[in-house]
Amino acid sequence: MLKSFGRTDFHNGPGAFATRIRLADGPLSLAWHHCAATADFLGDFFALRRATSQQAYTETRHGIGYLVNELLENAVKFGEPGDIIIESALDGDLFEVKIVNAISLETARNFQALLAELTASDPGELLIARIEANAADAGAGGSGLGLLTLMNDYGARLGWIFHDAGAGAGGSIGLDTFAALDLS
Repeated sequence: MLKSFGRTDFHNGPGAFATRIRLADGPLSLAWHHCAATADFLGDFFALRRATSQQAYTETRHGIGYLVNELLENAVKFGEPGDIIIESALDGDLFEVKIVNAISLETARNFQALLAELTASDPGELLIARIEANAADAGAGGSGLGLLTLMNDYGARLGWIFHDAGAGAGGSIGLDTFAALDLS
């Protein structure tokens, strides 16, 4: 099963400043605080490369930190047990990240339905509609508000590839989440 949504191409070349992190699942399962700590680390790590001014550093750290935190939280919240891999690169003003994890077949079906809507709609209009719908039903979940905020407020270009997770994966689906953020 190979299915893709959005933008899954990377433009940073071999000369980009890059890192790869594996969050290993183990006795202390991955949790929310791992997301924030990892996002803060990557925000600082890449912001130091753009520290031409305090403002450039702060904006870079915030943009990268918010983007990575949102995507990692989704990987932890909706993912199956297992490692999460974060590959990220900065080339000039272009930050790119790919997050790899596994999700259940049911989660994959639900997420694909959501992504079909998100990628076919105007992010600004859909964001307002989802905020209004969530205000009317406080128990609603899985609305895509975080992804819509990234697309609308930060100009993030997002993409997803669903693929077989491999032998022995217990019927789970591999999910590669791509994001690109212009920091200029």
